Amino acid sequence: MSRSDESWMSEAIKVGRKARVWSAPNPAVGCVLVKDDQLLAAGFTHPTGQQHAEVHALSRTDDAKGATAYVTLEPCAHTGHTGPCVEALIDAEVARVVVACVDPDPRVAGKGIARLEAAGIDVMTDVCKAEAEDELRGFFLRLSRGWGRVTVKMAMSADGRTAMASGESQWITGAAAREDVQAWRAESDVILTGRGTVEADDCALTLRQCVNRLSNEDWRRALTRPTPRAVVDSHAMVGCSANVVRGETPTYLFTRSDATLDPAMPSTVSHIQVASHETGLDLNAILKVLGDRGANEILIEAGPTLVGALEQQGLVDQWLIYMAPSMLGADARPAHAGVFKTLSDAPKYTITSHDLIGGDLRITLRAADEH
Repeated sequence: MSRSDESWMSEAIKVGRKARVWSAPNPAVGCVLVKDDQLLAAGFTHPTGQQHAEVHALSRTDDAKGATAYVTLEPCAHTGHTGPCVEALIDAEVARVVVACVDPDPRVAGKGIARLEAAGIDVMTDVCKAEAEDELRGFFLRLSRGWGRVTVKMAMSADGRTAMASGESQWITGAAAREDVQAWRAESDVILTGRGTVEADDCALTLRQCVNRLSNEDWRRALTRPTPRAVVDSHAMVGCSANVVRGETPTYLFTRSDATLDPAMPSTVSHIQVASHETGLDLNAILKVLGDRGANEILIEAGPTLVGALEQQGLVDQWLIYMAPSMLGADARPAHAGVFKTLSDAPKYTITSHDLIGGDLRITLRAADEH
């Protein structure tokens, strides 16, 4: 019995996940080439200026003539850092192209499909569309609003507390949960925190290879393009000795327009001045800058003040919660400092997954209007 189009597209979606660690600003696309119900080759998006998924897959087979290409996003029809993927498919003489999602990028937006059809290639669209759109959500959000998906990572107790009143928080969750976080860091395009967290924890926010759902090959790719860090630091108080600005990983420091950095800051630090108001820096402006720099997935690892401000302004798309089986008590610190006066004002989320990670519970919540 032959495998269905849905089955092969599911394989392409799985392959596309390999691109998450390095594809931005491009989307993490997957492609599989199939002939006579046999897999010929698979490919995924490489960093800017390198192979897209279709070209990567074609490069891994000697003969794709008559094959079907399953692609999670419409092949591009324009010349950017690389040539059009539709021309590569046409030149390879594939017989059929199955597409999960039409690309909303105005440079593509149906043009790739039209070019394939004009060349006599049979095209089918919307196969596993919902699953592929979910994988590419951050890219789609960046195109539509200017910045990618905002995910808040939070480790908390079962009573919703993130640190003792003294600030002690290492470690609420176990080693397995902390190792799982490293995969999310690797698959994000920037990690954003606040000055308070930097001062309290002297965090480095760097990638640490460990045993989790990423393979050794995934880690090899991730470590060639370490995830940049960003700090909301209104008055430029973070010093040049802080771990978050040390090392080779780039760091963005967001400050008020009248703030100046320590002149001894490493060259890997970019000082970005944004507008401010009475409650702090303009968070929309910060997210827009990150979007302009190609961040499809923005991971927040911050304290209650910054997280509360994001929540209060409706800027959180997803929560990644690691809940430990412990109780820290009423005077311990809350997950965020947002205040909502009525139940109807409180943000609504949908639980999209829940899994045991070691001895802790990992819960993902998605904003109700994004589900």
